[in-house]
Amino acid sequence: MAAAEFGCGSGGFTVPLAKKLDDGMVYAIDILREPLSALSSHLRLARIKNVRVIKSNLEKIRGSTLQDDSMDLVVIPNTLFQIESKKSIIIEAKRVLKTGGILAVMDWKEKVSEKEIKELCEKNGFQFQKNIDAGSHHYGLVFLK
Repeated sequence: MAAAEFGCGSGGFTVPLAKKLDDGMVYAIDILREPLSALSSHLRLARIKNVRVIKSNLEKIRGSTLQDDSMDLVVIPNTLFQIESKKSIIIEAKRVLKTGGILAVMDWKEKVSEKEIKELCEKNGFQFQKNIDAGSHHYGLVFLK
């Protein structure tokens, strides 16, 4: 299995995914160097070897640098609220996901509406599957490509 965390920061989902996917690969992608450096250090200390850290701008076309139809799962946690071009990240997720792949989006209720993100994903080729409990300040949405 191949998974990507878009806007990974210091790897809030990357590390648990890497531990769960012993035989898989996780791609941790962010635009900021400092959190990626902290993640790389953590991965070395924890001897986690199935993560590839990528510094890249996900708002650009092919920004993830990943191959088309190569991911089984893309996670976008607490990222869309701070992005100017939310649509470009959703389109990038669609490009890299395999048919039948899963997109999971979690974000701040107070910063970007669940309805806006749900509509954005559906307008760009994703099928809404379910809500996931993400706590009192966040929402979680799961989509299928």
